[in-house]
Parts: sequence; C-alpha cells; structure tokens
Amino acid sequence: MRVLTQPPAVPRPTNVFAGPYVDRVAHLRKDAAFVQAAARSEQARIVAVHDSRLLLRRGAEGWSPVFLEARHAERLALPPEELVLLGRDDERVYFAAEFTDPGPLQAVIDDGPLHFEDLRVAGGVLPANEAGMLAYARAMLHWRSRHRFCGACGSATRGGSAGHVLKCSSAACGIDHFPRLDPAIIVLITDGERALLGRQAAWPAGRYSTIAGFVEPGESLEDAVVREVLEETGVHVTDCEYHSSQPWPFPSSLMIGFTARAAADAVPRADEELEDVRWFTREDIANGAVGVPPPLSVSFRLVEHWFDAGSDIPLAQVPGVLHWGARR
Repeated sequence: MRVLTQPPAVPRPTNVFAGPYVDRVAHLRKDAAFVQAAARSEQARIVAVHDSRLLLRRGAEGWSPVFLEARHAERLALPPEELVLLGRDDERVYFAAEFTDPGPLQAVIDDGPLHFEDLRVAGGVLPANEAGMLAYARAMLHWRSRHRFCGACGSATRGGSAGHVLKCSSAACGIDHFPRLDPAIIVLITDGERALLGRQAAWPAGRYSTIAGFVEPGESLEDAVVREVLEETGVHVTDCEYHSSQPWPFPSSLMIGFTARAAADAVPRADEELEDVRWFTREDIANGAVGVPPPLSVSFRLVEHWFDAGSDIPLAQVPGVLHWGARR
C-alpha cells in the first residue's frame, strides 16, 4: 500500500439516518384541521412500529419498508391521538404509530409476509430517505412510550401538537414535555499513521470501534472528547475537530463525530468499560486483522475518513476489510 504525502480532500456524504428526507411541517403541527385532513387523505401513510422494531418486507432484492395506508387507522382501532405527524414528502404525508398488537396488520396488507425488524439490521441497505423516515418514527415513539406520565408530578400525559408534545393532565401542573435527545461524542484518535480503537468484553472477538461517550451536564462537546478519551484509554488528545453527526435512535442518541490527535508515543490502557484498546495501522484494517464498525455508522465514517486520507485505495474498495457481522 502506497502512502500519499498529500492526502486528497475527503468528501462527506450524509450519514445514514440523516438528511432532509422529509419536510417536517413543524409550523402545521398545531393546526388541527390540517392534521385531521392529512390523516384522512388517500395519500397519507403510517410507519408502523412494534417493540421498537419497524415493519419491513424482505424480498429478492433485500429489505423494503411497508407503509400502511392511513385510511386503515380506524379499522385497526388506532385512535387519532396516537398518530404522530412526521412530515410531508412530495404529495404524501407520513405519520408514525405504535402497535402493541401487530396481529391485525396482516388483515390490511395481503401481498406477502411481514416482519418487524431492528433498524440496525436493515437501515444501511434501505434508500436514504426511507431509512431516515423510519429512524425518525422509531425515535419519536420511543420518547412517547417513556413519557406517559409527568416527570414532575406523576400525572398522566396527553398528546398535543400532532404527537410532538406530551402535556401533563394535571391542572395544577400542566407541564409540556418535548422530545429529548442524548448527545454523545464519538471520536477517531490518530497519531497520523495509526488509529486508536477499543473493544468491549461483550463484543465478539475481533470487533473494535472508535471511542464514544455521553456528554455530561455543563460540558462542551470538545471537553467531552478530551475527558472520555482520557477516561477510557489514558491518552491525552489535542487538535479536536468536528467531522459530522448522525441521529442514532437506539434509543435516542445524537452521535457527534470528531477526530483528534494523540502524541506518537502515547501508550493506551483500557479502563473498566473497555476490555482492550490499541493502535491499528491502515494495513491492519486492510488485511482484516480487526473488525471495523458497519458502514451505516458514523464510527465507520470516521475510520474511513482517516484511512482514505493516507491511502491510494479508498477503504470502500479494499476487499480484505472485515466489518462487524461479516464472516472471517
């Protein structure tokens, strides 16, 4: 492998689950007439979720999402207040709904077996706009399922703003609860020629990933990068630079990707969260000596960015790379 002296510019395409895949029509969420008319439209569709899994169909060409016609909502005993407005894409308006009992769905869909699948399995092979829509639906319904009662007084909450607000039902309290995200940094540390990756004990042998952790209250993103890397690896980093971000609805994170530099003589050590942490060269990755994260993750994008900046062969074109889940 030839190492380039002047690395090429690295393009940054949109991460999986991100992008302007839908017009969220946020200004219309409080417009009851619009929401009701949209839900009755023949063009309206519902993203069905059951136990945090999405309704998909697997055919000869792979996974594809199954969007229910909203006109079936009454037949499926789906109350209007349980529909969460996602937005508008071309002529269609999309909603999300949780199905505690998915059995009746087969009665309104008669063109093949259906499956509720983990989005981590199929997200990377779906068209970008469909993957984003399903991730959006999953995140919204997870939030609603965890906020059925007011965190301030314990009273039941009621939906508002087309599912984007949960309001405390107590007249004495009446707090509005809004969707929340958990910001987490994820960082690729390099000394130039090597990348620092770690692994958890629960992972299958050979799997490594970039360093990640949640941002704490009163902490900037850059401070979180420095703290998490030092805590988990014992390495001091500098030159922290933002790379890209990714909605990660497993269950409700926003992954904020960075790159950072470490001294060439830095000696890493694992902490109680990691079983092992070590330096890997581009040759190690190209030869499949380490299993790198799946391409749908921003973690992989960080590794790819570093790899491509010092190789004449892009990581995506290297045949020997081992991804998580692939067989040796």
